[in-house]
Amino acid sequence: MNTIEQLEADYLVIGAGAVSMAFVDTMLTETDASFVMVDRHHMPGGHWNDAYPFVRLHQPSAFYGVASRDLGSNRIDETGSNNGFYELASGAEVSAYFEQVMRQRFLPSGRVSYFPMCTYTGDGQFHSLMSSAEYDVSIRRKTVDGTFFNTSVPSTHQRKFDVAEGVTCVAPNELPRRAANHKQFTILGGGKTGMDAAVWLLDNGANPDSICWVCPRDSWLINRETTQPGDAFFHQAVGGFAAQLEAMRVAASVDDLFERLEAADVMFRIDPSTNPTMFHYATISRGEIDQLRRINNVIRMTRVSHIGPDQLVMASGEVLPADPEILYIDCTATAVQFTENKTQPVFESDLITLQALRAPLVTFSAAITAYAEANFDNDAEKNRLCAPVALADNPTEWMASFVGNMINQNNWSQNPQMRKWISDCRLDPFGGLSREAIAADPARAKTMASITENAVPAVMNLQKLIAEAHATG
Repeated sequence: MNTIEQLEADYLVIGAGAVSMAFVDTMLTETDASFVMVDRHHMPGGHWNDAYPFVRLHQPSAFYGVASRDLGSNRIDETGSNNGFYELASGAEVSAYFEQVMRQRFLPSGRVSYFPMCTYTGDGQFHSLMSSAEYDVSIRRKTVDGTFFNTSVPSTHQRKFDVAEGVTCVAPNELPRRAANHKQFTILGGGKTGMDAAVWLLDNGANPDSICWVCPRDSWLINRETTQPGDAFFHQAVGGFAAQLEAMRVAASVDDLFERLEAADVMFRIDPSTNPTMFHYATISRGEIDQLRRINNVIRMTRVSHIGPDQLVMASGEVLPADPEILYIDCTATAVQFTENKTQPVFESDLITLQALRAPLVTFSAAITAYAEANFDNDAEKNRLCAPVALADNPTEWMASFVGNMINQNNWSQNPQMRKWISDCRLDPFGGLSREAIAADPARAKTMASITENAVPAVMNLQKLIAEAHATG
């Protein structure tokens, strides 16, 4: 009979992914609490352990990770499709970063006990995946669930289509190793992973005519130029936000809004003749858009249900001929696996469920949650300051998440303690802005005045447009 090892900590943290790491990091700064962290991976970083080798952050490294330690060197890239913008950490860099945070900050603190290759079974108990070891944690304060998003990546997800024997269908993790042995490629999936795979093929010399892209849903995409932090990109980032509010204030419908956002260079779509029905916060540069537009063979509005040696069977019933030598690249994983309810209260008695508070900045949101846990007394106040914002799947849901972000921002700004902490937090993209420089620059002051003037009318009109969209189905 196995002996269950007894442990004790203030907080039991389920998962050692990005959001859990950001939560614990801020708690280490704000409190003297102790933590047990349990994770199924062999290293911290969650799904980054399973990422494909050419993946990079959507957003600048400058505001990703944990609050106490910079990711990257705040460098402006001088080459490639990200030329002129803040660097985007690679998957390998992100994994190494979280490993360093664990080894150089968490464990030396003496307040974090880390249990990799373990699975949580509930009621404060977990066991090793490598042995018969079992553990029972006496939790003095709370359990912290960092697994709400249940992130799925191509290398670990379950396919929803059949692949015949002899057909080569791989996750993008294998693409660099396999691509040279094929002359034709079919990308399955219309999300950012599919876009990354297409750009990788084209950047590495594949003929655009050798690529077929099965894209069930087109997506609205965020112009990366508008996501840059700091004073140097004030007009692109803050000006882009002001343009969003202006468009939201006057838009007559969801479609009208996105056409206005596209005209303002806030949003992109790959094919201007389509009406995208997906919005997953994918952020992209003009250079990447130009590459993707080189692919002419795009199969839209349907999914693959079966891949045979010489044919593709679509979910619509259509059967398309296919070459047996094609390399199929499975990019169909859904990044976030939601339960029936897309959100739940963040603070519930002895449970904290980490969720987005400013979508899609999940590590910033986790740090804010930790600050609220450390500095406010009751769950009602904490939940008021940490109202979860559901991550969007489509344009209307993005509008709802924007409203949620605005309401949270307003609540934070009205609390001097929270406002000061957020303004100093490196994870806030707008945190590095100088109020003195804004006041001294008439153009910047005009932009800020526009934001102040349009914020409330924009939110009110968004709520109207969302209600109309739901009423019409």
